[in-house]
Amino acid sequence: MSRTLSPFGSRRRSSLRSVLLCCSALLPGLAVAQDRYQLDDVILEASDEGAGAPDSQTIVATEITAGGKMSGDILDIPASVSVVTSEEISARGADTIEEVLNYTSGATTDGYGADDRFDYFSIRGFEAYTYRDGLLLGANFGGIREEPFAFERVEVFKGANSATFGVSDPGGSVNYVSKKPRAERFGSAYTSVSSFGSTEVGVDFGDVLNKEGSLSYRITGLVREGELEYPYSENDEVFVQGGLTWRPTDATELTVLVDHLDRDSVPGSGGFPIGYDFDRSSTFFGEPDYNYRGTERTTVSVIGSHDFSNGLKLSGTLRFSDSADDFGYAYVAGTSGTTVNRAFFASDGTNEGVIGDVNLRYETFIGGVESTTLVGIEASQSEASDMRYYGAAPSIDLTNPVYTGAPTSVPMYASLRTETEGQAIYLQQELNWSDKFIASVGLRHDWIDTTEWDRLAGTVESGSVSATTGRLGLTYKITPDLSVYGSYAQSVVPAGTGVEPEEGEQYELGVKWRPQGTNALFAASVYDLSKTNITRTNPVTLLSEPIGEVRVRGLDLEAKAEFGSYDLTASYSFLDAEIVENGTSGNVGNTPGLVPTHIASIWASRTWDNVGAGDLTVGLGARYNGGYYYDDSNTAGETGSFFVVDAGVSYDLTEKTTLSANVTNLFDEKHVAYGGFYADFYSPGREVQLKLSHKW
Repeated sequence: MSRTLSPFGSRRRSSLRSVLLCCSALLPGLAVAQDRYQLDDVILEASDEGAGAPDSQTIVATEITAGGKMSGDILDIPASVSVVTSEEISARGADTIEEVLNYTSGATTDGYGADDRFDYFSIRGFEAYTYRDGLLLGANFGGIREEPFAFERVEVFKGANSATFGVSDPGGSVNYVSKKPRAERFGSAYTSVSSFGSTEVGVDFGDVLNKEGSLSYRITGLVREGELEYPYSENDEVFVQGGLTWRPTDATELTVLVDHLDRDSVPGSGGFPIGYDFDRSSTFFGEPDYNYRGTERTTVSVIGSHDFSNGLKLSGTLRFSDSADDFGYAYVAGTSGTTVNRAFFASDGTNEGVIGDVNLRYETFIGGVESTTLVGIEASQSEASDMRYYGAAPSIDLTNPVYTGAPTSVPMYASLRTETEGQAIYLQQELNWSDKFIASVGLRHDWIDTTEWDRLAGTVESGSVSATTGRLGLTYKITPDLSVYGSYAQSVVPAGTGVEPEEGEQYELGVKWRPQGTNALFAASVYDLSKTNITRTNPVTLLSEPIGEVRVRGLDLEAKAEFGSYDLTASYSFLDAEIVENGTSGNVGNTPGLVPTHIASIWASRTWDNVGAGDLTVGLGARYNGGYYYDDSNTAGETGSFFVVDAGVSYDLTEKTTLSANVTNLFDEKHVAYGGFYADFYSPGREVQLKLSHKW
């Protein structure tokens, strides 16, 4: 990818946006052409109860994929798992990953309020690492904001998962499952407009390409242009993903996916002076000419498998990614009387990497016991650059802000180039006694070598991590619809060169129930997890060092159900988090920052059939957070408990055309999501989105 990113200005582009707009305009013609050369239809039938239906038709998933590393029936997995299907994402109108996870037990979102540079969320009190089709993307904090429209589902694995995925924190991991071509003809298109002034069009269609049905394609994309809630913000995006799947036999499948993400999405707020209550939509203390956030990424993925038909199956995934991002803000840095102090901050980064995984699965019977063995290897290599800038900005008046324009330059304080190489081997073994007792064990060893060049200091540092992690689980199926389980799992995260890796472990007990004759899943779990060697920067030496341990004991409850005309998603989580060790900082016994004690949510909807021309669906949701401290010292301030209501309504104008409206934060609830230092960042306000969609 060739482009130049400047830390002192935003970028504009229109070629891909024009292409997608043209594609959406040509959709009616494409549909006609498909009818003219129609192939035999492929009919997908779900059971009467809806169990096992595609993710685009149900909110209740029965199985997980995890990129093939922990696949199978959710009832059989000795771990707490939540799946957000594309049907649930659509029903709630979720267009960010944080909104996708809003109704998932154990997950906390919007911890940084209006600062939406990244997908900010945590699971069971810890930062969550993310994966796509089972391959590592990285930590959500500091990473690229993913586009939910690209995914068929989002899988949330709670607890330590390094034996399965590799690098991860003990709270949990999130795996995004890409939309892939289907062996059928299908399509959908939509256009939408939001109350913040953003307009959007999107398409998702595919077909088989030959008479035999062995070759199929899929095109998914969207174009968005407009603004966000805050003044001088942007909400522009072009996303396009194309996939081609070849199935020469029933035993072999190969898919190639290519996607490109091009986003100018400026969060729009550099914060507000502490202790005030400003209007979010009309007050701005940043600098309009120095307020940008750009992302450009191209990804190529190859996913393949071959079943040797004797219990042996070979699978593999390979992904190449090339990305660049830039960012610039004038942050609020405290107040003096009616004067608002500010500071310029900017970053400019690139990342190019390749990661691949190959595994062999063997299923057989040993003495009447069903045995499944999975062995695999993983390798990765990446090169990243990171340049950062910081400097004082002109102050402005609190009551009458007068902007001064973008700076001619901002001092650079960091310029790094980092190369990372990783290799891993893993083994997973499952033994199933008559579908009654299911024992599983996993072992993984990772080797990670990192070399970092400090281009300002002219120094080079290298570090290596060699770590073994494991997991052990036992499931007992009381009935075919009710299972209980217990598990132990470990996690590991490299903390940087010259520092011991951060390590975690978790003990968990749980129960899952899928009542026979219904399309519903209920789950409950209790856990005790801890993370040691937590790394912080020493304020004296300015070097990273391990300083302590955090422990979280908790409870997760979750329900997803479809009962006739009613759909229900509900969750509750209790987190008892404590800093057990913290060096000399004096935080022992405190609650870690940004970790609430109670979080709960419920979304319920009802459909009325044949109301006038079509069906009418009304949904209402509520999210509760018991509040949290802003930092580990518990002295910088805290947000009180808050309650947010969401709503949605859709009406089928015809059998295939739907008009819908979704509202997030219906009553415009407002609180300081993060603050207490130099500035406050408010929670997201009310947004209304109207959408017209058509399927064929």
